[in-house]
Amino acid sequence: MRKPGEPIYLRRHMVGLALAVVLPLVLLQLYKIYVGPVTFGWQLLVGLLISVGAGVALYLLFNASAKNQP
Repeated sequence: MRKPGEPIYLRRHMVGLALAVVLPLVLLQLYKIYVGPVTFGWQLLVGLLISVGAGVALYLLFNASAKNQP
């Protein structure tokens, strides 16, 4: 049983966290391979946008599951 204040680590949370970390890197590398080179500024912008979006998605996922816990 969880102690009060202990974080909830469900499998979907860990998968979401892994995707949030890996997705910006993988997408940029795939773009470089199939489309062409990308400037450093675009890499930073795209990485930042994907990371922020994944962070918001993780927050919503954790928030929804935390409300259902006793």
